[in-house]
Amino acid sequence: MYDLIIIGAGPAGLTAALYAGRSRLNTLILEKMSVGGRIILSENIENFPGFPGGIATRELINRMEKQVTELGMKIESAEALEIDCKDKTVKTAVDSYQAKSVIIATGARPRKLNVPGEKELIGRGVSYCATCDGPLYRDKEVVVVGGGNAVAEEALYLSRFARKVSIVHRRDDLRASAILQERLRENKKIHFILSAIVIQIIGDKRVAKLKLRDLKSQAEKEIACDGIFIYIGYEPETDFLRGKVAMDGAGFIITPDDLMTSEEGIFACGDCTEYPDFITETL
Repeated sequence: MYDLIIIGAGPAGLTAALYAGRSRLNTLILEKMSVGGRIILSENIENFPGFPGGIATRELINRMEKQVTELGMKIESAEALEIDCKDKTVKTAVDSYQAKSVIIATGARPRKLNVPGEKELIGRGVSYCATCDGPLYRDKEVVVVGGGNAVAEEALYLSRFARKVSIVHRRDDLRASAILQERLRENKKIHFILSAIVIQIIGDKRVAKLKLRDLKSQAEKEIACDGIFIYIGYEPETDFLRGKVAMDGAGFIITPDDLMTSEEGIFACGDCTEYPDFITETL
C-alpha cells in the first residue's frame, strides 16, 4: 500500500513527486515511456526559468529526475492500463498497485498529420512547439500547419526568428480571430498557402521540403523549408480512464480548483486536464 501513486513522469508528475517526497509520502511513479514526457520532443529548452541561454532538454529532465530520486521516489517503467477509482488500484501489464491517493499526470500528445516522413523526422525539423524550438530556426524558412488562434500566435512568434513563415491551411480562410489575422497580414515575413494540405514531409537527416496538395485543383507541388510546426490540437493521454472520471468532449479530465477529479482521492494535473477551447483546435 502506497501513500500515493503518480501516473506520468513529465514535468507535472515530477513536480508532484517532488512535493510528495518532501512530505515523506511513500510514493510510486509510473511512466510508460521515458521520464520527461512530451518535453523531450525538443532538443533544447530556452524558456525555463533559471537557465539564461537555455538548457539541453535531456539535462533539464535529468535534473528533475535526480531531485525526486534523491528524496526516495521510485520511478517504475510501466504503463497504467486500468484504474479502480474506488480502492485506488492501478493495474499495469505485469502487476497491480494500490495507494491511498492517485495523481494522474499523463499529459497530452500532439495531433499528428499522419503523413510520410512525419514520424521519422520528429526532432529533426518536425516540431509541435514553437516556444520550445522557434529560436533554433533563426534566419531559416519554416511552415506552420493549421488555421486557428494558436497557429496565428505560433506564426507570429516564429517570425521573430525565421526569415520566412508560411501558414498552410486546408480552408480558404483562417479561423483565427480578426485581430490576429490583421497582425499576420501586417507581418511581411508571414505568407499564406490556403486550400492546401501537407501530404509528405521530405528529408534525409533533417526536413528539407514538403509536398503539398491543392484541394481545389488537386495539383501537387513541393516547397523547400527548414522546419515544419504542426499545430492542429492535442489529444489527452486518458484513454484508459474513459468512464472512470469526468472528462470533457475531447477527453481532458475535468478538475476544479483543488485538482480533484470527479472521484474522491483521484487527482489530475498538467496537460491531461481540461483546457480552454484553443488547446483542442483542429485543422
